[in-house]
Amino acid sequence: MGRIILATNRTSIHGQWSSRWAFILAATGSAVGLGNIWKFPYITGENGGGAFVLLYLFCVALIGIPVMMAEVLIGRYGRQSPINTMRSLSKEMGRSPAWSLLGWMGVLAGFIILSYYSVIAGWGIAYIFRTASGTFDGATADGVTSIFGALVGDPEKLLAWHTLFIVMTTIVVARGVKGGLEKAVKILMPGLFLLLVVLLGYSISTPGFSKGVSFLFSVDFSKITSAGVLTAMGHAFFTLSLGMGAIMVYGSYLPQNASIAKTSIIISLMDTVVALLAGLVIFPIVFSNGLEPGSGPGLIFQTLPIAFGQMPGGALFGTLFFILLVFAAWTSAISLIEPAVAYLVENKGYSRVYAAVSVSIAIWFLGIATVLSFSTWAEFKPMLDKTLFDLFDGLTANIMLPLGGLLISIYVGWVMHNKAVEEELALSASSYKLWLFIIRYISPPAIILVFLHAFEII
Repeated sequence: MGRIILATNRTSIHGQWSSRWAFILAATGSAVGLGNIWKFPYITGENGGGAFVLLYLFCVALIGIPVMMAEVLIGRYGRQSPINTMRSLSKEMGRSPAWSLLGWMGVLAGFIILSYYSVIAGWGIAYIFRTASGTFDGATADGVTSIFGALVGDPEKLLAWHTLFIVMTTIVVARGVKGGLEKAVKILMPGLFLLLVVLLGYSISTPGFSKGVSFLFSVDFSKITSAGVLTAMGHAFFTLSLGMGAIMVYGSYLPQNASIAKTSIIISLMDTVVALLAGLVIFPIVFSNGLEPGSGPGLIFQTLPIAFGQMPGGALFGTLFFILLVFAAWTSAISLIEPAVAYLVENKGYSRVYAAVSVSIAIWFLGIATVLSFSTWAEFKPMLDKTLFDLFDGLTANIMLPLGGLLISIYVGWVMHNKAVEEELALSASSYKLWLFIIRYISPPAIILVFLHAFEII
């Protein structure tokens, strides 16, 4: 049995968050992204509203929070990048060095995700300027579809917006934990909540507000399907940024006296509040304009602009909405790049700036494949009749992230020494037993179901 070195003896060479609150803001920033503002509203619309929301909340409590606690625990115990944390922990615990592959997979997942996430965030930046300039004023559905098609079909413009977003992300990460990551989230997260509140105030004034509230919170269990259950489970897992190394590396900067359980619960609650507020902003606007809430992925970029173009003050509030979308994407992006940057600093002796620029350039180049997959390479479908963008999205969301979450659950529940886990969590005996039962027996089967559903096996 390997010798256990408690995490109190470790410090991260990258520094640490100045407080528990700084970590909460950063991790919430990682969790709050396009999934909350873009994906949650449209999958809620597709799955019947209130009943789906209730399912989603249940899944966050049962799967999301326990797995987040496990990932933060590994990060704080190891105090290094995910790759080095898994390597050193497994050595100390006397376990197979192959567990370091979990760290590698998380870093790689974040790398691939950011390559296409940056392109989608670039759409948001482009829409800020288009909405502010009145491009959507009085636009018809066909007009908005044409505007969107012109954007994604122009590789030069997409590349420019993709480049701008990567540069924004690099600048923050290059400045380090306190000077970059922490300073950014302390500005961006309050700004994001303020924008949400302003937009909510506007949404309350629309004639469709009561219908939007009813849609989001009226529970009709007859609308629940098995596919809806698995979608809720999958989104609860993915929206918290689990399995991609981001929460693990952020956990490595967490002060030792901060409660992992309390911070994980607060982060999950804040992430959920943002998703619900986004729904309360979006659905009343959609209903006020007689549009379809279940319009799928095009809800943000093709349905909402129609509404903003028809309503009083639509240009102003539409602009604020897309600023909100970019803020959310930005806070997630800095967490996606951080694991790879931390690894280069630790293993190659690179300066923080050089590591951040190096990783960003590599991600930028990979992002070109996504840019071109909407235009020049739209017919290039190397596997499963999917474009490169679809393949990157499917590989990460359907394989790498659930597999990462599954392995984290197994590692903490069955592989790490119980004493080390118990001391790191510092829970009461009954709470620890409940958490351990969930992480051992509930989370793994639930994640496997999500995995199988993604491949349409069930």
